[in-house]
Amino acid sequence: MKTRFHKLRSHLFIYVKGLAMGSADIIPGVSGGTIAFITGVYEDLLQSLRSFTPANFKKILTEGIGVFWKTINGNFLTALLLGIGTGIFTLAELMLYLLEYHPIPLWSFFFGLILISTLSVLRTVRKASVIVFAGFAVGIILAVLITEAAVTQTPDALWFIFLSGAIAICAMILPGISGSFILLLMGKYEYMLNALTELKADVMAVFAGGAIIGLLSFSHFLSWLLKRFHDATIALLAGFMFGSLNKVWPWKVMMDTTTGKATLWNLENNSHLVEKKLTPADYALLTDTPSQICPALGMAIFAIVFYLSIEWIARKIKTGGKKG
Repeated sequence: MKTRFHKLRSHLFIYVKGLAMGSADIIPGVSGGTIAFITGVYEDLLQSLRSFTPANFKKILTEGIGVFWKTINGNFLTALLLGIGTGIFTLAELMLYLLEYHPIPLWSFFFGLILISTLSVLRTVRKASVIVFAGFAVGIILAVLITEAAVTQTPDALWFIFLSGAIAICAMILPGISGSFILLLMGKYEYMLNALTELKADVMAVFAGGAIIGLLSFSHFLSWLLKRFHDATIALLAGFMFGSLNKVWPWKVMMDTTTGKATLWNLENNSHLVEKKLTPADYALLTDTPSQICPALGMAIFAIVFYLSIEWIARKIKTGGKKG
């Protein structure tokens, strides 16, 4: 009875960690991989994903489903994935509402989260070196180039949804890169949020298929990369995060290339609308709306406190999960 209770408590801890990962993955700029990293499930997750090999699948026929389940750490994966799914579905509708009606405070929140999570990821670098600094610089340059060059209109065809799932999931398991941010760059963030809230089964199934393929194939490469070039890889990811602040700047408008007029920022995929970043004062002047600088600063500070609190709670959960 005692052993069963301890197993149940352990699975509950894993579920809570998955819940935190899913909640993070729905927010552009916050990486579920980072949450996995600081809660102590990252290595177990990669190890479980690496277990999905043809040789292990053969065990279903030769040794039974029980042996296969134990090999892939099935109980761990089930508890973690249930938590991730809960977190994603819980926050999807809220994100749509805030992006439409309160974009500046929300983007400020994202800005603060990315800033503090960049510093958090950099703390995992074991030794500073020229390669580490170079990796950080390259990451910043890549992020700025990607965010500036990213198209605003992408197809809604199922093949592109599959591709989006495969690419986004790779980012979701990286400590430092947000999968939802990648979806934002690919012009599919709002589209997938709508698919979740409206329960579009075909879109979600295709996206999930792409995610599964991307996850199983990328986990092996990522594990090798972090093992062989840990500090350089982490620095590159941190630089990419820092450079991505360019994308989440709160005060921005959409310039109509056909009329030259500015409209309030939105997530609509119109090819004739180009994003333009402004100072708070210029934003208020151009849009004739309040700059909301005080709420924006407040939300950025709250984001930093929020992240540090999650990090503290995650470490407590990690410690608690090891007791007994």
